[in-house]
Amino acid sequence: MTDVVLTHSYHLANDPKQLRKMQPYAPLGTLYAAAALRSAGVSVAVFDTTLQDPIDSFAQVLRRHRPGIVVIYEDDFNFLSKMCLTSMRATAKRIADIAQDAGAIVIAHGSDASDHATDYLEAGVDYVLTGEAEQILAELCSNLLAERPVGSIAGVLRRDARRNLVGGTSESVKNMGWSKIPRAARELIDLEPYREAWTGAHGYFSANVVASRGCPFHCNWCAKPISGNKFQVRPAAAVVAEIRELKELYGVEHIWFGDDIFALNRKWTEEFADAMQSQKCILPFKIQSRADLMTQSTVDALARAGCAEVWMGIESGSQAILDAMDKGLRVADVDGARERLKAAGIRACYFLQFGYPGESWAEIQQTLALVRSTCPDDIGVSVSYPLPGTAFYERVRAQIGAKRNWTDSDDLCVMFTAAYNNEFYLALRDALHAEVDSWKSGSVNSAASVRAAWESLREREPGARNPNATEFATPTSIATNSMQDFVPLQQLSAAGGHA
Repeated sequence: MTDVVLTHSYHLANDPKQLRKMQPYAPLGTLYAAAALRSAGVSVAVFDTTLQDPIDSFAQVLRRHRPGIVVIYEDDFNFLSKMCLTSMRATAKRIADIAQDAGAIVIAHGSDASDHATDYLEAGVDYVLTGEAEQILAELCSNLLAERPVGSIAGVLRRDARRNLVGGTSESVKNMGWSKIPRAARELIDLEPYREAWTGAHGYFSANVVASRGCPFHCNWCAKPISGNKFQVRPAAAVVAEIRELKELYGVEHIWFGDDIFALNRKWTEEFADAMQSQKCILPFKIQSRADLMTQSTVDALARAGCAEVWMGIESGSQAILDAMDKGLRVADVDGARERLKAAGIRACYFLQFGYPGESWAEIQQTLALVRSTCPDDIGVSVSYPLPGTAFYERVRAQIGAKRNWTDSDDLCVMFTAAYNNEFYLALRDALHAEVDSWKSGSVNSAASVRAAWESLREREPGARNPNATEFATPTSIATNSMQDFVPLQQLSAAGGHA
């Protein structure tokens, strides 16, 4: 008998876009929670749903381990969990049903559970954990297993005997001891299916690592229900030791850093590069960061450490849109970052976001011009997605209908009144991806196809406009991050406040 079975709700087969990409990674957040429980003397098994059926296999896992507690602990270090996909919510609720039928206490943690705790509790979950929950999970499970009163634990939400919601704090709990938790307990899952998936699709084996947690920047569309704006980083030597273990013990050939923001601290990045070189465990790796962090010294350190690819949150080529997002980034920073990375032999890739209120055809053209002038090695295109807890969500929440979350990572449904209809943004995404891909192929036929796609989009653009598109009320609201609602463009024009 095992005290706790930990699982999560992401299943690759439920996400067509990611299934096509075939780049699966182990659920690090879940495995960190397992390490925290084992440190507290709790016996743990992990049921990893990424590459195996989360429903049919789960009942067998419960019969084998007969746990007193089942914890649905999402991977806080994977952007897919942060997107709060409804496919994952449905899987989590089904797992909770099966666990309850087996007589287990059910605990849930993750971005979606934090945003919709009441829904999870009504669906049969006994406790919802908020914030950075490894320590409170260990405390709660220890009390439950010892049949001690749970009492009031910060960050734990539950129903009382009268079905009233109790618990919680005004701010998410922060686990300041996270960097001291033993490394993620990868030995509790089978990494061989990951190796087979990667080598079959790409010819090498990539694994994930995190060096830091959280992000201190204040982009007003970015949801941070777990860490808020708190940032903490592990010692560089500990990160390098983990990479060396992955290389030598598991035969890993490539690393993806799941950090929200890598290389925030120049000194830490240089220490990391020094350790990678001295430990002779350099592997090519991919990170997510910001263009304004790609200074010459940082790029030099990344290159020494083996960095092969940097994904930067560029979002827009319009300074007005970047300012409206509270991005804190200058368009000029992108050019410099691209040139420095290119000179160092590091692929520079852009995350782009279309549809943010205030973006018109002119601002879209500025983004296209930036992409064409800097020629990134790859791009990822999305549309603005209002998630609870963000200033953006509060401004447009009155416009959001019954559909409040994307179903899967390729959904891209515009859930507020944007400047254009959904079909336009999908066509825009496809045309831009096709153009960037055509640079690599150099095919005449490909170039002709791209020109045709842009011509079609230009012809469709006037008819795709939304006459009631949301806009910021005044320039002041953009500068001050006001919580005022967006108002229809027609209303602003009638009031003389917007041309």
